[in-house]
Amino acid sequence: MSKFALEIITSIGLTDLGEVEYLRAPGLDGLFGVMKNHAPAMISMDVGVLKIVQNGKESLWATSGGIADIRKDKVQLLLETAEKSDAIDIERAKKSAERAKQRLADQRADAARAKASLSRAINRVKLGGI
Repeated sequence: MSKFALEIITSIGLTDLGEVEYLRAPGLDGLFGVMKNHAPAMISMDVGVLKIVQNGKESLWATSGGIADIRKDKVQLLLETAEKSDAIDIERAKKSAERAKQRLADQRADAARAKASLSRAINRVKLGGI
């Protein structure tokens, strides 16, 4: 199967995953998939799950969104956060979800910010429980 290079770039560093066969990512308009020789594109990404197939094995990553820079043989994901499913601290994610719910209940809080925080925490809890 044809492969392409994949890099995940966040504020804490670069993760070079090397050659992968497939990427599925959450776009603002829905999920999108990438294989080698994909048409060049820049796609805005949403909170959700990255599915990466490498050497026939699937890995899942939680992301808080960002931008996908897709080229013929390389994809760079410039993300707010990216966390591999087996590295998620579920208890920490649950506490984060509870804090966000409390902020949503507080009429003085920034509702949009609290909703975004809750969305990220729920995504991490779901993925970490897989």
